[in-house]
Amino acid sequence: MPNTKYLGDASTADWVSSGQPVAYQNNVLLTMAEDSVGTLLASTGYMWYGNVQATFKTSRGRGVVTAFILLSDVKDEIDYEFVGVDLGTAQTNYYFQGIPRYDQSANITLTDTFSTFHTYEIDWTPDTITWKIDGQVGRVKKRSDTWNSTSNQWDFPQTPARVQLSLWPAGLSTNGQGTVEWAGGLVDWNQPDVKNAGYYYANFQSVTISCFNATSAPGTNKGASYTYNGYSGLNNTVLDGNKPTVLKSFMGTGLNMDAGAPSGTASGKSSSTPESVPGVSGGSPAGVQPKGNGNSAQASGVNSAPGTSETGFSQGGGANSKSGAEKLGPQEKVLKGSLFAGIVAVVAVMAL
Repeated sequence: MPNTKYLGDASTADWVSSGQPVAYQNNVLLTMAEDSVGTLLASTGYMWYGNVQATFKTSRGRGVVTAFILLSDVKDEIDYEFVGVDLGTAQTNYYFQGIPRYDQSANITLTDTFSTFHTYEIDWTPDTITWKIDGQVGRVKKRSDTWNSTSNQWDFPQTPARVQLSLWPAGLSTNGQGTVEWAGGLVDWNQPDVKNAGYYYANFQSVTISCFNATSAPGTNKGASYTYNGYSGLNNTVLDGNKPTVLKSFMGTGLNMDAGAPSGTASGKSSSTPESVPGVSGGSPAGVQPKGNGNSAQASGVNSAPGTSETGFSQGGGANSKSGAEKLGPQEKVLKGSLFAGIVAVVAVMAL
């Protein structure tokens, strides 16, 4: 479902998209045409630890980056990134609450990522992160090695995250010099792939997600949503409960879910969505013109999730978000929603 239509009801879509995903031979292409910022896909549900596997071929070319990551609402992040000028390397990294620690990265060597399908795997538990390629362990990071004696906490990804896939132009002149250099230089829009297909592309075959399914926190998935009861954004502030996640309009947030609801609709009874998305689709800032169906019914056993940021999915170098979505393959219906992030920007952590 496009991010311009999604209001947080995960029973309506497994994935949300920004950009132009294209169906191709039972796969999905993430595309990046000239003058675009590429395509981004994000699961509508969250996983609080677990295993995720994605089988795909990366894009290629100077300045072109393919990414497969986990990203939480407090910007805990676990990454695979592929620079289009180095088709023999999978770059891995992790971030705690968006702190840009590039010295935490490590590379895994493999065969041509553009011409060969590989299965990339992230196995994430409360104690370890394991990156695997085609079933072979490429890297392990232990939580026990991330203790920060200054802040007295573990600088380890630990909060519910969405699966996010993207193809994006790191090599734009508007990006920082470091980002452009990391990506191998400025994007070449005359590259053969662009001339032949009309865009750069990454070919995704499947994505499989299995949640951790702990019997007690952290890592449970018993309720319908994850919320936070403290400002630290650590896993001991995550609540696994049944708070609603569906917004009444794109004006809504986790703190005011009914904001901007079309006039004449009772709370929780809205059957239409606003026409505009702030910063994305234009239209009236009030966003109250009905368009489409936005029923917020929640199916038993199908956990729901929120949408995106105010200007749609963002993407960039380092620890910035690289996200989006469209249905790609088998996915277990044990993903959970989070009241934490609304379709428009919400405070970093909520006390509920």
